[in-house]
Parts: sequence; structure tokens; C-alpha cells
Amino acid sequence: MNETFAKDVVAGLTAKEKHLSSKYFYDTNGSRIFQEIMNMPDYYLTDSEFEILSLQAKQIVDAVAFNKPFNIIELGAGDGFKTFKLLEYLVNEHIAFNYVPIDISQEAIDILSEKLHERLPELSIQPQVGDYFEILNEKFQGNTPNLLLFLGSNIGNYLKDDAIDLLKLFNNVMNSGDKLLIGMDLKKNPITIKNAYDDKEGVTKRFNLNLLIRMNRELEADFKIDDFDFYCYYNPETGRVKSYIVSLKEQTVLFKKLNKTIQFNQNELIWTELSKKYSLSEIEKLATISGFKSKQHFLDCKHYFTDSLWEK
Repeated sequence: MNETFAKDVVAGLTAKEKHLSSKYFYDTNGSRIFQEIMNMPDYYLTDSEFEILSLQAKQIVDAVAFNKPFNIIELGAGDGFKTFKLLEYLVNEHIAFNYVPIDISQEAIDILSEKLHERLPELSIQPQVGDYFEILNEKFQGNTPNLLLFLGSNIGNYLKDDAIDLLKLFNNVMNSGDKLLIGMDLKKNPITIKNAYDDKEGVTKRFNLNLLIRMNRELEADFKIDDFDFYCYYNPETGRVKSYIVSLKEQTVLFKKLNKTIQFNQNELIWTELSKKYSLSEIEKLATISGFKSKQHFLDCKHYFTDSLWEK
């Protein structure tokens, strides 16, 4: 049994306002469903960022402007689908660099490494599995310049203060002159955003309800999946999408492995995810507060998304 998962589940589901961390979405089944989400026509985020990294690789590398060999350190590299185009450009231009993908999943890193060895045999790759900050502390020692990648709008999953704390932690381990390329989803037509997160096919609903299936499997809970639903909404003023699981009736769930029962009221919400959308001025303010200088925004053609380059 994953002790941290068990502890977080109990803390979240016995809180006054129930919540579960979105990091627990990504068990094997959850990761597969997320691949489905990324392939949905209305889910614009992946395509938008892929377009930026494919069509503007040269401009990004020129703006990074390192004049000696450097490291590209990517947090939560996953399958490396988007980053590939940037790496391919650098390899084809014979620019000297090391690629350091970091992920908590050994399996993800193994698949990524194998794929990159096959498709870019000349690439210098130093994959790392484990905790971001332990690895970053070690990697930022020495005189090699570093480009840190934090892509995929991951920062949008953090509450404002937590986002600032995380970015300050990045800043603390980086050296002066190091750069951060950070992916952020932009404020846009609220309907476009709503359709991306509340799809008619119900894939996002399955993604959320998979958390209940995971608790049934790992903690021997007895959630009846049909007694729960999914709800999400977007507030265009704050830029926040919030997602919830809804209990459709009053019910008690037994967690056999934990020897514990948890009560759910009818229509009670379990908050599962935050996804924040930014304006360019908010992004610049966030950079300054976190100790960075905002250098340049690289936007897709529809101006849905930015990969913004910051410098320490």
C-alpha cells in the first residue's frame, strides 16, 4: 500500500471541504485516459504547445542565447512528445547540449529514453528518476548554463501562493543567467476553455472517476462509481477552472485496508483539480515576484497558449 496516497486520501476526504490531489490521477489507467483527453479535438493545450515548440524552436534557442554547451533539464518529461521538436532542432544544428529529463515514473523515463535513442541517436541524454528538487540541487552545481523546462501548463495546477513558492524554489537552485521556459495556458473565450475541460464524450468525467476506482483497488474502498458524477466550471474573471466529483446521494464508503469509513452527503463535492489561465501581464508579474526577468513570450497562432522564457 502507498502510505502517502492513503494518508492524503484520508486527510482530503475528512476535511471540512473534501478534496483529492490531482497528482493521484496518473496511475496506469489514469495516464491512458489522459492520453485520450490530449487527443480530443476540443482539448487545444497539447496541440498549441506542440505548434510553438515545432515552429519556433529556432527563435527559442536564439532567445536562450547560451554561447557554450548547456543542459536542458525538463521536469515531468513524460513521453517527451512536445519537447522532441526542440531537441531535434538542436541536434540537427549541431548545438552542444545535454538533455536531462526528470520524471517520478521509471517506466515513463525508460520509454522516453528508448524512443529518443532510436529517433535521435546523436542526442546526449542523462535521464533521472525521482524527486525534482533533490535532482535539481545536484544538477545546478558547476558552471554549465541551464535551460529548465516546465511545460504543459503544469504551473496552472497550483494555487497562487503555492505557484509562487514553487517558482521561488526553482529560482533558488538556479544560477544567475540560467533560463526557465514555462508553459502557461492563456485566458481566452470562456466557451473554448469550458469545452476543453467538460467534453461531451465524458472522457474527463472518466478521468476524474478513475480516482474512485484507484481507491477501490489500492485501499480496498467500496465506492459505487454510478453514485458519483463529475462537474467543472470556468470563472473567466479569476482564470480558474475547478473540477469536482459529486456524491449523488448520502452514502458511506468503507476503506477496508485502512479500517475506516467516510461519510458523503448528497450533492457533496470533492475538489479534484485546479487549472489556472493567465493573461500576459499576470505572467510577467509572476516572473518578477519569483525573482525572474520575463524575456519573451512564444505564442501559438491562435494566441491560446504561451511558452514564456524567463531569466534568473
